[in-house]
Amino acid sequence: MTPLDVPVPDASTPFAPWSPDAVGTPTIQARAVPPFRVGVAVPLAVIGGGLFALSFPSPGWWWAVYPAVACMLLAVMGQPWRRASWLGYVAGAAFFIPAVSWAGRYLGPVPWLALALVEAAFVAVGLVAIALAYRWVPRAVPTRAGRVWFTPLIVAALWTGREWWSGSWPYGGFAWGRVGLSQTTGPFLHLVAYVGVLGLSFVVVYLVAVVVALMLEHGWARTIRVGVAGVLVSAVLAVPAWDATTSGTVRVEAVQGDGPAGYFSNAQPGQVLQSQMQATRTGVPGVGLVVWPEASAEFDPRRYPQVAAELNAVVAGTHAPLVAGAITETPAGALHNTSFVWTKSGWAGSYDKKRPVPFGEYVPDRWFYSKIAPSLIGLLQRDYLPGTKPNVLHAGGLRVGVAICFDIVDDALTEDMAHSGAQIILAQTNNADFDGTDENLQQLQIARMRAVELGRSLVNISTVGASQVIGPDGRTLASVPPYTATSMIADVPLGTSTPPDVVLAPLMTLVLALGGVLTLVAVAPWGSDDRRQRAWWRNRGRDVR
Repeated sequence: MTPLDVPVPDASTPFAPWSPDAVGTPTIQARAVPPFRVGVAVPLAVIGGGLFALSFPSPGWWWAVYPAVACMLLAVMGQPWRRASWLGYVAGAAFFIPAVSWAGRYLGPVPWLALALVEAAFVAVGLVAIALAYRWVPRAVPTRAGRVWFTPLIVAALWTGREWWSGSWPYGGFAWGRVGLSQTTGPFLHLVAYVGVLGLSFVVVYLVAVVVALMLEHGWARTIRVGVAGVLVSAVLAVPAWDATTSGTVRVEAVQGDGPAGYFSNAQPGQVLQSQMQATRTGVPGVGLVVWPEASAEFDPRRYPQVAAELNAVVAGTHAPLVAGAITETPAGALHNTSFVWTKSGWAGSYDKKRPVPFGEYVPDRWFYSKIAPSLIGLLQRDYLPGTKPNVLHAGGLRVGVAICFDIVDDALTEDMAHSGAQIILAQTNNADFDGTDENLQQLQIARMRAVELGRSLVNISTVGASQVIGPDGRTLASVPPYTATSMIADVPLGTSTPPDVVLAPLMTLVLALGGVLTLVAVAPWGSDDRRQRAWWRNRGRDVR
């Protein structure tokens, strides 16, 4: 039985919520969407979460996100909030457990499952809000347009607001697994230059929610419903790609040393530096910038003359400034994960990582978590502090935006690069602790999205891979095999334009998040008649499909 076949109770029905004297006409309330049985809703939630995971590397099937979102929406549609909460949790766990399995590469299942199950709770909260929207919004806007266009609008806004929330809190959030990030090889990639990553999530979820509403809509022929969906998708696809203007190029040599850079590699001091030195090609004509990965120089060359001597040799051999990374320490003893520019004159500027990874580069509330998992927390003996310097450096006449590893997922930091006039983005990372997993491919996927979002070429350089040079349109300009000591040389376009999303996306995200929540509050059933309707759902309207 479909939701549109549900019989309308008459005024003699106990708790007759659809009677004209209660909360609306029978025709209006017949459009309310009853929930699926548990035996159907649970598989939908699991399938939705699993398909969502498949939309990210690997295998990175961008198209899988559309049935994934549809399954998750159908699983919670019309459900009471308690049931929606655990269905949402099931869907979130089905996604995050496989998607972040790399978190257990060296430390085992505890950090992996902890991360996955905490993030699943955020998904559950978001899907509870969406379940309530499917119950309440059609009552407030009891028209076909309300069901087909407005309710999906609120659903997509609530989904986007949940992604913003989980990507911001706690400890800076975890922005992995946004719907928009799955579309780096999809047909809607170009939209990110207009609306940003979260805006792209909104577009994708809205399209899916509209198609689901059309599928359930009564009174239209199938050809009309398919036609309306086709026109909507075609209209979105017709939006032209943003013309990311460039002015000139710079020849970049990006070096992947494939050294023992992992936290658990037990490398000897200087071994990673030597790996980078050996993989750097000298004498290549026209090189204007050499880029090494995160922490590739290991130690602060201002304090260790032997490191400075090695870097001087690189600059002399390549005839270009070098952007490298090291762990630095302030006079007060604060540690930073630092990216710096080294020229023939020595240190020429630096950026300290603003988004150290919680439980990776520092332990927040160490006193508390040490009581829960003392052996795991004890492995992290050093805490890196967040930096405060601008993330755009001057190197050989260029303005280069710098993202150190996890920085690349932070919306505000990427926007700062564009506002500060970065001509090219350097994404320096160290994936050595995740060899054999999909973490490096997922991070590369995020970097590709950022290139299109900012209209800038991006050099994603890792200690071990995946290393690529990506153009402003998302195309790969150069790449090297993972786990190979080598360098890639490419003539990289220098960006000059600022896409609309840099200005509009933060405001758009705020409007969507607040708009979705405030609309949900405004249409919430507060009166006694609404309580009778909820009672009818509990007693008679539940599990009708």
